[in-house]
Amino acid sequence: MKFTELQLPELVQKGIEETGFTDCTPIQEKALPLALTGKDVAGQAQTGTGKTATFLITVFTKLLSQQKTGAVNHPRALILAPTRELVVQIEKDAQALGKHTGFTVQAIYGGVDYMKQRDALKAGADIVIGTPGRLIDYLKQKVYSLKDIEALVIDEADRMFDMGFIADLRFILRRLPPYDKRQNLLFSATLNTRVMELAYEFMNMPEKVSVTPEQMTAERVEQVLYHVARKEKFPLLLGLLRKMGMERTMIFVNTKREAEYLQDRLNANEFPAKVISGDVEQRKRMKILADFKAGLLPIMIATDVASRGIHIEGVSHVINYDLPQDCEDYVHRIGRTARAGAEGMAISLADEDGAFFIEAIQEFIKQKIPTEWAEDDMFVHDYKRTARPPRRTEEKPGGRGGKSGGRGEKSGRGESRGRGGKSGSGMEKAEQKEAQPTAETAPTGEAAANGDAPAKRKRRRRKPKAKPAEQQPEQP
Repeated sequence: MKFTELQLPELVQKGIEETGFTDCTPIQEKALPLALTGKDVAGQAQTGTGKTATFLITVFTKLLSQQKTGAVNHPRALILAPTRELVVQIEKDAQALGKHTGFTVQAIYGGVDYMKQRDALKAGADIVIGTPGRLIDYLKQKVYSLKDIEALVIDEADRMFDMGFIADLRFILRRLPPYDKRQNLLFSATLNTRVMELAYEFMNMPEKVSVTPEQMTAERVEQVLYHVARKEKFPLLLGLLRKMGMERTMIFVNTKREAEYLQDRLNANEFPAKVISGDVEQRKRMKILADFKAGLLPIMIATDVASRGIHIEGVSHVINYDLPQDCEDYVHRIGRTARAGAEGMAISLADEDGAFFIEAIQEFIKQKIPTEWAEDDMFVHDYKRTARPPRRTEEKPGGRGGKSGGRGEKSGRGESRGRGGKSGSGMEKAEQKEAQPTAETAPTGEAAANGDAPAKRKRRRRKPKAKPAEQQPEQP
């Protein structure tokens, strides 16, 4: 199906043409005919399938079809997403697709200037895109109102549950107009029981639209599986990087500690790589993503939570250094490559632990992953060794790696946490003295403005005074 076959407003159609879209993706072909008639839709689709354009086209069409009746500065549409990166990407797509509609779009998320976003939201926006945490902060301060919302979108609903956002999500949804007074769209990688319960609670008899597992796995992704011993994974990784010349590669691991160790090992062996994880502060995360998109950074190491919502074209290879324990994460990972009609390759390294997850993954995607055996010349053994970072449990309770527990940015409601400066420095003491609770951090009891609670002082015990020696009577 082509977009020209749909009954879309001219202003929306013009934006679609300028972005280069002509044919509908499977999820768009199934969801748009229903959504454009005003029906609620619960769609199964992962990142990279065109779901973002699906709900943005629907929202623009709905807002153009009826005049605004509420207050001038009240938003008309609300789009909720679990991560900051996903919010930024949705805003970018909204600006492109809605270029000629005249609607104002405002992104709200943590890690950036709090007052600047607050003032922009207070001034008014037609479409608000944000993470639940900061949206609730502003809502409690009555910076904006949700009583005039005409369209609601929940993106990555399954990840909302995984990241602990469900309580915040319900808090927001209960402050919207009745479900039959607005249009509701929900998208998730899987429409499991938890997601569908949420859909039936806050949506008006949603139409369920799903993409089959075969379609979920990108057709243009070439998948390869290597069985390798744990000690041989890194030598094989170096061999693959040297042999295949991967210029823009995403490497996935299961833990932040492993990501940091892999970064040190790759950098020591002249493979520039950086980690994007929950512990990386927002400005640094955005810089890493910008460098990776521009081709200045050839390798990016990521964890599953931190990578959700990242939309980067031109990723040639995805490497599962650790196989994911969750089958859905496998689909999300390999979906980072082969975007926009390009071809890509997904390489998985299965060690003694990862081999246990292969059967479940293959059953989930309804296909067998081709297996190849690495030849001896693919392993690189003459590499520089680096020390593994200490375990978190062995570190000081004040923070990671001897760092203080002060948080570098707002960290409430499941959002990523940044860490403060080094313990014992004069700068850190000055910052802790000046830090005051703000409206941003006050609503969440999870993280205080100064980070972790201060350690208790040891009580000084006074030594008992020595009793004066008894005077002996003088001898006559």
